[in-house]
Amino acid sequence: MAAMEIEFKFQIPADRLKAVETALRRGTVVRTRLQARYFDTADQALAAEGIVLRLRKEGRRWVQTVKATGDNALHRLEHNVDLGSAATGGALPAIDPQRHQGTPVGDRLAKVLAASGAPLVERQSTDIVRLTRDVRVTGAGGAVVEMALDVGKVVACAGTPDEAESPVCELELELKRGDVQGLVALARRWSQQHGLWFSTVSKAERGARLLAKVEVVPAVKAETPRFREGKDKLDGRTIQQAVVASCLAQMLPNASEIAAGSTDEEQIHQLRIGIRRLRTALHELAGLDAGSGLFDATGWEPPLVDAFRALGDLRDREQVVKLAQPQLREAGAPEFDPLAGGDAAADVRSPGDVVRAPAFQSVLVSLIGFTAAAPSEDVAPKAIDAETPPTPTPLSLNDARRLLRKRLQHLHKQSVRDGKRFESLDTESQHRVRKRLKRLRYLAEFVAPLFDAQGESSSSVAERYLKHLRPAQDALGEFNDEAVALALYREATARDGRAWFAVGWFSARHVVHAKACRKALGGIEEAPRFWKKGS
Repeated sequence: MAAMEIEFKFQIPADRLKAVETALRRGTVVRTRLQARYFDTADQALAAEGIVLRLRKEGRRWVQTVKATGDNALHRLEHNVDLGSAATGGALPAIDPQRHQGTPVGDRLAKVLAASGAPLVERQSTDIVRLTRDVRVTGAGGAVVEMALDVGKVVACAGTPDEAESPVCELELELKRGDVQGLVALARRWSQQHGLWFSTVSKAERGARLLAKVEVVPAVKAETPRFREGKDKLDGRTIQQAVVASCLAQMLPNASEIAAGSTDEEQIHQLRIGIRRLRTALHELAGLDAGSGLFDATGWEPPLVDAFRALGDLRDREQVVKLAQPQLREAGAPEFDPLAGGDAAADVRSPGDVVRAPAFQSVLVSLIGFTAAAPSEDVAPKAIDAETPPTPTPLSLNDARRLLRKRLQHLHKQSVRDGKRFESLDTESQHRVRKRLKRLRYLAEFVAPLFDAQGESSSSVAERYLKHLRPAQDALGEFNDEAVALALYREATARDGRAWFAVGWFSARHVVHAKACRKALGGIEEAPRFWKKGS
């Protein structure tokens, strides 16, 4: 059976497991023991390509499955082959990649294995007790969702001195048929009621981490949107979906790690970049399809702003101190810790608390659903009455380009204008210049592939433009860091007089750096605007 899975997976806090199981058992549930063996090459060629190959004993039957990442955070390519039970007498069958031949995911599997040339070996195993229940979501196009509560463990290096295991306690919601928004509504309701958080870590990945003995994985950075459709099939809605999906591809893995307890600085930093990119998409692309609900009265913006600021409060202060202290020391400043004894840190939530917040999780669920919605599906609730006008249709690709040209040109002109008068702007206006420049950069990165480049790749033309922005980005970034430092040390003067040295030192540098920002912003005016070319 070949299929495209559409599912959510949530981690369950240990103290909520009983309540989740009780709620699940309010309907008819089926209990199954799942014992799986996962296979890969010794150098993990399959894992590197997002492919999972396993044999799983489901009750008394064996099933061989291959999965691979799909178009977005919800989609998974999957092919299952039921091997039965009588033929093997219950023993572990041999793994055979040929069983998936002729399917999209099977072809991907064969290609990776052929390139690797290495044999398959068993990598890890799982032992799970699963409770499943089918739920029909009312008022959602007849959506039927399979809910699966998995409790058990992942084991690596079984039977050896290096044996290690990781507990599994998660809830999966898979769309069996009907409207994706039914799945989204159910996922949002259960995550809110039980304090669940969206997870991107599969059981296979848990095992891989055990084998590698790693606790912190590298942060995921931004990626360019993938416009999978040919240009003749693109419209405003598909452009929105592709851009939001690229933002989520950066946000979700980092958010998943932080929600699970990671305090890795780079993961937090990359999540904040992802949030800023997403907010740019919400603002700048909303006009491509006014009926999509991309930036509608759904409450998406406030939780994003709250999370961005909360994650930045402590990190920004600590990062500024790390950068400032060596410079101050070299300048002869007296030694002291500007963060010691302050009240600000007492009100700062942990990164995990910020990401696990119900409002933030609800936004993630809604946006994932937006990227998976078919063109005919509504993604935001709208009032319906006799006076309600028809839902607007998405812009055509040509109309979308025209709108995007206007947005890019507007942000470009504003940046040039503000650059010429940067030194005379007040502090808040100077800060807005930096935020606007970031929006210009992100929007350019998002939409560059949509413009014809007259013989050159769109990426190289866009890169030339972005290269002209970098000196201004760097200058404004340093200027902002020193503004944060000045405010921090000024606040510290109430506790320690030694902070006045830093206040004076940063104040003296402020004028010089404002002038440097003005000069750097001046370079934007001559940047080759890629959106001026093509159709």
